Amino acid sequence: MTSPRSGSTRLPLALERLRAHLSTYPSLAVAVSGGVDSMTLASVAHDVLGDRLRLVHAMSPAVPEEAAERIRHHANRFGWSVEWVDAGEFSDARYRKNPVNRCYYCKTNLYTRLKEVWDGPIASGANLDDLGDYRPGLLAASEKQVVHPLVESAIDKATVRVIARYQHLDDVAELPAQPCLSSRVETGIVINADDLLFVHRTERYLAEVLGPADLRCRITAEGVRIEVPEELQEPHSRQWSDLTTELKRRINADGRRFAGIGGYRRGSAFLREADSQ
Repeated sequence: MTSPRSGSTRLPLALERLRAHLSTYPSLAVAVSGGVDSMTLASVAHDVLGDRLRLVHAMSPAVPEEAAERIRHHANRFGWSVEWVDAGEFSDARYRKNPVNRCYYCKTNLYTRLKEVWDGPIASGANLDDLGDYRPGLLAASEKQVVHPLVESAIDKATVRVIARYQHLDDVAELPAQPCLSSRVETGIVINADDLLFVHRTERYLAEVLGPADLRCRITAEGVRIEVPEELQEPHSRQWSDLTTELKRRINADGRRFAGIGGYRRGSAFLREADSQ
């Protein structure tokens, strides 16, 4: 079968590095979330390792169904073999308490589960840019000996998108950042599935109206706060007025308090000063 990349432009140097690095693994499992990083890593790893690669997707109330649908679509398209497992973090009271290091417990559960179905090395889709943030999940990865091929190949987020386009993952390449739905819940507020379903419904509505972008529905102590990039805001327009009215209606109908619309701020539900115990 002809490669979907035949006739493409010259191989990006970063992709050469990544392929060379991946070729050092006799076998590998990639934890694929459905986002641009792990999907791109999965695509390249499949090219290099073939049937020596295992892709594993952890299902969870914190992961939108669209992510699983995206994985299924590309698995059928490229012949990927994917194993579907329960992430298991919702059975961990420490995770659901939503402390400042919630991601540590999430990733600890994830990698423990993956090690139950795979006894070889496990890779994450972390890239260089992730090293500049507070990422307790990386500590869990280190404790479980998880490897980070994108980091080890000196690849940042912008380069991941370039590689994704080269791999003909054009729809994935343009995806806005989509951390797990639990990241929308302010630190210290208990994580529950109903809140995450509400967040997902609201963000889908925002995307229908405004298009794909960094759109957030935050569950906060003051109520539901909506965040929209400033370039998409038109406070004096009829569309914006209608959007605000409809958001208030939807939020109130769900028995929640509307806390307003503001500009998108990455990680604004994360309160570092909160009790991490």
